[in-house]
Amino acid sequence: MTTFNELGVSSPILKALEKMGFEEATPIQAETIPLAMEGNDVIGQAQTGTGKTTAFGVPMIEKIDPKERKIQGLVVAPTRELAIQVAEEINRLAKFRGIRALAVFGGQHMERQIRALKDGPQIVVATPGRLLDHMRRKTIRIDNVHTAVLDEADEMLNMGFIDDIRDILKGIPDDRQTLLFSATMPKEIRDIATNLMNEPKEIKVKAKQMTVENIDQSFVEIPEKFKFDTLNNHMDIHAPELALVFARTKKRVDEIAEGLQARGFRAEGIHGDLTQGKRMSVLNKFKGGRVDVLVATDVAARGLDISGITHVYNFDIPQDPESYVHRIGRTGRAGRTGEAISFVTPREIAHLKLIEKTIKSKMNRLMPPTNKDAQRGQQQVTVDKIQKTIEQNDLKSYHETANELLEENDSISVISAALKLLTKERRDTPVKISSVAPVSVKKAKESGGGHRRSNNKRFHGGKRGGQGRNQGGRNQGGRNRKGNYQKRRNRD
Repeated sequence: MTTFNELGVSSPILKALEKMGFEEATPIQAETIPLAMEGNDVIGQAQTGTGKTTAFGVPMIEKIDPKERKIQGLVVAPTRELAIQVAEEINRLAKFRGIRALAVFGGQHMERQIRALKDGPQIVVATPGRLLDHMRRKTIRIDNVHTAVLDEADEMLNMGFIDDIRDILKGIPDDRQTLLFSATMPKEIRDIATNLMNEPKEIKVKAKQMTVENIDQSFVEIPEKFKFDTLNNHMDIHAPELALVFARTKKRVDEIAEGLQARGFRAEGIHGDLTQGKRMSVLNKFKGGRVDVLVATDVAARGLDISGITHVYNFDIPQDPESYVHRIGRTGRAGRTGEAISFVTPREIAHLKLIEKTIKSKMNRLMPPTNKDAQRGQQQVTVDKIQKTIEQNDLKSYHETANELLEENDSISVISAALKLLTKERRDTPVKISSVAPVSVKKAKESGGGHRRSNNKRFHGGKRGGQGRNQGGRNQGGRNRKGNYQKRRNRD
């Protein structure tokens, strides 16, 4: 275990990391941060979900002068979704240094981006086509950039952006520091490392394979609109002592937690918008057993170490296998068994198979429990309590009253009435959960119009996300490759 303090990270960034819930550095962070802070060019071969953004974000932020309202750091990312995500994380890391990152991507009004750029962000995170567009217009000047990052370089190659990347790097001063991250190292990416980087240090990190022997892994294939009732029914049947529910967005965390409360569960939610005080209050309730169900986003649950979690529910399946393993690892600790249940929409089955292949573990398919199953489950909880009371208590003082009841009523009616009184029946309160696009694995098809696109390309983010990424390829890469814009090969 390596702490960020041991890596020589400054106190403002340490404070931000603590607020974000990072307690120790991942392998890619532990290796990249010291090398990059010494000024080396770095090639990092690592999968998504290994902590790359913090690995390059920390050394970049350390070098930036907050008083200088010019672009000093540049991150090039393949898609608008990734650009937004990276900019958000850099802003969280740089919060206490007064440094700001701006995401710039195709599909957004150019005038709005130009106004935002005039506010003087020190870091720009951009997709290749839109970045070249701004460079051509001189609305992004990169002559003060001292750190350039290529994130998911192999993705940019697959999407046809390799020439754009070369043009961008040639426009940045030669004395820059370049950090390149890629899951694979095809020849074209290796050529960039050889010709446009300065004696780069290489780091290779495999996705961590965590053991999940003590965890029963299952999934329920269920349409989005039935997820919430399925979660209710499952928890009624299995009565988890402490349950952790993961949702993809902060809004869904709030809605699920409020919905569970309305149905009679002791539930609370945590996410990044909560104050540190509120977050600690919720966690203390969960640890103390005053809350049975904790609903959380991945970021909010990072660093969470609570013993006794019996069930982990993936209300939304995570984007990558690393996050899946990290989530389910919250249960099955200290030699105990745990249960992990993922709710998967029909369009997400292919993504589920990808997770199974990565973690080398097969999940059991469960049928969605019905309301009748849930009702029977609630009653079984009461039966178990009655049985335990019979075994552990002296009930002689109740015998006389019991006999009087049985003289007037048959035994079945008496026991049924006792079960009804003791069984906690759920309130049938209507609950509405905002929908999100499914996570899916798709093959990109060759499109017409002469734009270069890759076959057998995996797209994450469902229909809407997939369209965004495809559109990114058309809007960002197509213009330069079609020759509609003059390429700037020799820049000052």
